[in-house]
Amino acid sequence: MRRKFIAGNWKMHNGPAATKEFLNKFAAELKASPETGKNIESGAEEIAFFVPAVSLLTAVQESSGMPVIIGAENCHWELKGAFTGETSVPMITEIGATHTLVGHSERRHIFRETDEELNKKMHTAVDGTLIAVLCVGETLEEREAGKAFDVIKRQFGEGLKGFDAATAAEKIIIAYEPVWAIGTGKTASVDDAEEVCRFIRGLAKETFGAETAEKLIILYGGSVKPENTAGIMAQPDIDGVLVGGASLKPEVFIEIVKNAI
Repeated sequence: MRRKFIAGNWKMHNGPAATKEFLNKFAAELKASPETGKNIESGAEEIAFFVPAVSLLTAVQESSGMPVIIGAENCHWELKGAFTGETSVPMITEIGATHTLVGHSERRHIFRETDEELNKKMHTAVDGTLIAVLCVGETLEEREAGKAFDVIKRQFGEGLKGFDAATAAEKIIIAYEPVWAIGTGKTASVDDAEEVCRFIRGLAKETFGAETAEKLIILYGGSVKPENTAGIMAQPDIDGVLVGGASLKPEVFIEIVKNAI
């Protein structure tokens, strides 16, 4: 049985003060939900927050003793150097974060990150002991043109180039996020989301073998909220959710966590 992975991506929200306030409130929400605590303790469910670089240290410190994962929203592929404004993997691990997002659609489409750059980030992250969440997904134009699967196959293949099966199974998570469903209020139908996540698991089987494909954690992201979480999580090839706006309020995010099991 694959574990459930419920992640919040804060994007450019929550500086250190807001991060401290959020995590204190979320700790209270967790305490008020002992069943959720049992699910986490048993290994059935993991909760993660991907926070802005400026808030990483605060998030790690404030979550000490809480059963949550803290990750970075982005990283650079070089370990150090003249890269103004970037955050290296050693910086992230020194702070105490354990995960990082790679290739979120906003990084691909706003900041024009390429598949080659993202592959370098994946290798640097994993070599630096982080667990890397590779985001893949198509735009509305690509979906309407019938190219969704081609786009995802390319992003998956290029992003994971050079990895072996053992590393893919233990150190990599895939997040499917249809670009047209992020921050728009639109959500891929449950059937659409499952179809694509099943396709991704098939790609993993072709690339790494059946055992790795069965272990691979695959998330869905795109206007996830408490009302649609249970339906999404009921799908056999969807192991978790990557939540944007709904992860900014502790009382809302805890409902997503509860509805995921």
